[in-house]
Amino acid sequence: MTLVYPGILYPFSDGSGGYVVEFPDLPGCVTEGKHLEEALMMGNDAASGWILDEMEEGNKLPEPTDYRDVQFREGGIVNLFALDMDSYAEKYGEKSVRKNLTIPAWLNTYAEKNNINFSQVLQEALFKMSQAN
Repeated sequence: MTLVYPGILYPFSDGSGGYVVEFPDLPGCVTEGKHLEEALMMGNDAASGWILDEMEEGNKLPEPTDYRDVQFREGGIVNLFALDMDSYAEKYGEKSVRKNLTIPAWLNTYAEKNNINFSQVLQEALFKMSQAN
């Protein structure tokens, strides 16, 4: 699952080429990098960690602000960060748990013929339900 959140990059005031990265939708999520590439990488990591913590706590995730509506101080640059939460969670998240389930035989046949990943479908459906509540 990929989530997209806007972040704001502010150049370091000393002119060294570094940036501070803030996420208006993720309270307290701030990081920095010594140059643009590092700031983008650190921003992605910080936002992914923030989101993963919320997911593991069972909290509803904040809706991302449309990038056109992001309020920022002078000199700020709005950037969209695509967060690959499956990869991040696999690397840093809690272990997965195995669940057994029962489905109708015809549905199993359909899914297998269409190469549907049962775990992925269940995870996506459960995630959608968790965010709807």
